[in-house]
Amino acid sequence: MKGQLDSRIASSVILLKVGVHSNGNFHSLVCIGILRIMPGFHHPNVDHCSGFIESRSQGAMSAPVAMSAPVDAPRIKILAVDDHPLLRGGIAALIATEGDMVLVGEASSGQEAIQEFRRLKPGVTLMDVQMPNVDGIDAIVAIRSEYPAARIIVLTTYEGDFLAKRALKAGAQAYVLKSLVRKDLLDTIRLVHRGARRVDPEIAEQIAAGVHDDALSEREIEVLSLIAAGESNKVVAASLHISVETVKTHVRSILAKLGASDRTHAVTLALRRGIIQL
Repeated sequence: MKGQLDSRIASSVILLKVGVHSNGNFHSLVCIGILRIMPGFHHPNVDHCSGFIESRSQGAMSAPVAMSAPVDAPRIKILAVDDHPLLRGGIAALIATEGDMVLVGEASSGQEAIQEFRRLKPGVTLMDVQMPNVDGIDAIVAIRSEYPAARIIVLTTYEGDFLAKRALKAGAQAYVLKSLVRKDLLDTIRLVHRGARRVDPEIAEQIAAGVHDDALSEREIEVLSLIAAGESNKVVAASLHISVETVKTHVRSILAKLGASDRTHAVTLALRRGIIQL
């Protein structure tokens, strides 16, 4: 069994390494693959999560060589904030392959993010949006109110323009989809650290297309969130301490602003744009 397991892990490592570099030097992105296959698994020959590069010559693996940044270039200090340990582990492994940046801390909620930022003063913070207690947007507002120069990159699964606009308005400098982390994150970190901004081109197009849209009010978002949860007008009215007729007025306004044909269509559009989350 142990031999079969080692064989499976070795095969996974080889598959991950092929195509990273064709010149024989392989960046150690192995841990992301291993975490996906078997979270928490450690093996002396494939444990490369501490910033090493392996070199292969004539079919044999040589000893790991530690990466280091140039003496005159301090590394970018990074704080990763996400409530999923697996994603934080993948980000840690990705950052460990780079000589010009270092992961200095992690947090699993918006409140922890605020506390860790105060303690660590990172150069760049990677911030999830949907987290328990304090969400990512509120954490960005809190951090930027204390540290106006804070550089923050939002990492999210939501492609909607509304959520992106909220994040950027709160003070984020970049908005990266989690599905594109391995492709875009490292370059985005460097750009943001230099003071630039970056938003996924497709999301930027959505923002530009909807720039003249009438935004839903906070009350309309509350109504729509309850509708998305399957509540009737009567239940919505009782929950928000308003009349049923007022709920109906809000629903008509929501349909008009979103260009929706009915309540279900409005919920679908709102979820797609990141206006509400389930």
